[in-house]
Amino acid sequence: MNDFDWKNLIDPLFYIHFDINGIKLGIYIVLFIVFAETGLFAGFFLPGDSLLFLAGIYSRDLIENIFFIQNDFANVILLATLVALAGILGNIVGYWFGSKSGYYLYNKEDSFWFKKKYLVQSKDFFEKYGGKAIIFARFLPIFRTFAPIVAGIVSMDKQKFMFYNVLSSFIWSFTLIFAGHYLYGFLLNNYQIDLKEHIEIIVIALVGITVIPVIYKFSKKSKTQE
Repeated sequence: MNDFDWKNLIDPLFYIHFDINGIKLGIYIVLFIVFAETGLFAGFFLPGDSLLFLAGIYSRDLIENIFFIQNDFANVILLATLVALAGILGNIVGYWFGSKSGYYLYNKEDSFWFKKKYLVQSKDFFEKYGGKAIIFARFLPIFRTFAPIVAGIVSMDKQKFMFYNVLSSFIWSFTLIFAGHYLYGFLLNNYQIDLKEHIEIIVIALVGITVIPVIYKFSKKSKTQE
């Protein structure tokens, strides 16, 4: 915390290793970010997919913020489950907010924290894919912030929403965290490649993989409107 730089806000490792006076708080920060990405508008700029992938690599370090578990598999399972629960809670808050504030959002002025075009495009995305949009949106930055809000605005059936909410949260969490954890071990044990020494490349690659579809979707939408 002594050498804070604004660039840290988009660095997943800053959150994973976050501490105050030696007290490690990484696990709590990770869970809050996952919640904020869908439960709060401020979450759209936070690292999501790259954060979970790296959390898988550092799963033992994160879980030890709470207590020590010797079994490696149990560490990963617990971390993935906690992240999934945070995602479920964030989506519930997003849905509630959308159901209560739909009219206000469509008439709200653009700001740093809020862009109405994202809301409109998320609504189009939701109308095209229906309940499956909740699952797809989990893997797409920006869309995962607005998908539950749009679900609330269009009054999606609550039971249906919760089904896709729980399913998508567990798929997203377990896929990325398990991928990070076991790919790290596989490459290290078989090829002596330590992913911890290539964090920047991993972050750039994951951002590219997740952001390119969003950019393509937005550009395609802009051309259609022209």
